[in-house]
Amino acid sequence: MIRSLLSTPAPTVAVELSSTAVAAVAATPRGSGWIVSTHATEPLPTGAVVPALNTRNVHDQAVAAVALQRVFQTLDVRPSRIALLVPDPVAKVSLIRFDHVPERADDLDQLIRFHVRKSAPFRVEDAQMTYARGARLPEGGQEYVVALARRDVITEYEALSAAAGAHAGIVDLASFNVINAVLASTPPGGDWLLVHIRPDYSSVAILRGGHLLFFRNRSGDGEGSLADLVHQTAMYYEDRLGGEGIERVILTGAHSAARDAAGPSGINPETLRRQLEERTRTQVDMLDPTRLMPLATRIVASPELHDRIAPLIGVLSRAYAA
Repeated sequence: MIRSLLSTPAPTVAVELSSTAVAAVAATPRGSGWIVSTHATEPLPTGAVVPALNTRNVHDQAVAAVALQRVFQTLDVRPSRIALLVPDPVAKVSLIRFDHVPERADDLDQLIRFHVRKSAPFRVEDAQMTYARGARLPEGGQEYVVALARRDVITEYEALSAAAGAHAGIVDLASFNVINAVLASTPPGGDWLLVHIRPDYSSVAILRGGHLLFFRNRSGDGEGSLADLVHQTAMYYEDRLGGEGIERVILTGAHSAARDAAGPSGINPETLRRQLEERTRTQVDMLDPTRLMPLATRIVASPELHDRIAPLIGVLSRAYAA
């Protein structure tokens, strides 16, 4: 599974911050596993949080912290430590290939920093960086998945959490943990494609089993439709990555984005699903994260709820497995 930007012992509450809302779940042990005991969502006013790679993100910490405190009140918990998911646009995700991997960890770290320095839109010295082994290359080399974010931007999100009374023991990207939810619940064996939608951005990833082959994030006002983006990604997969066929396509976030007043206009989850099937020539499935972590009996499941809690369940399941 893909590692977080920062790691400490496993929490029982996960929070996702986006431009439009604060969403959270609390988990409790049940038998040999865990269940979602409570969940909550609190809207954010426009402009309080504006995800971006190279500029300030949290523009009204006081308002956002109050929203997070209200979420904790709804959950009926006072967590000292949480897993905090931040929007995908906060980090630059790269895949770097090496023919030979240094034996010493420090040498590998320096080599990766040297390579990402070439394309980083900010000083690597000012960045928070994490990386994980990706796929082994046919010719014997090794690929690495690298996530790079400005340290002061990550600090903004950590400070917001602290202002609400909780320490962010894990900080990670939302889409990475949708991937983790898929891998932990129904891991595909072949090549598969993930389409993850949030109100102001979309992310597309291609994986071979559990290894990331491709990742792209696009803002909600990017050129062309999401179906066009997925089609271009599928063509790139065939032409440049030597792909032999996408076996599975998973769509998440469409229902919650469709109900978000600040989200992209005109999103219809079923129409989008059919469009993606036409472009990829593959069946498109919606992710049900409750297969991984069931809901307490009093919680009513819905497609929108599945969309909201998928990354939250993903980060908690990864934390518990670590």
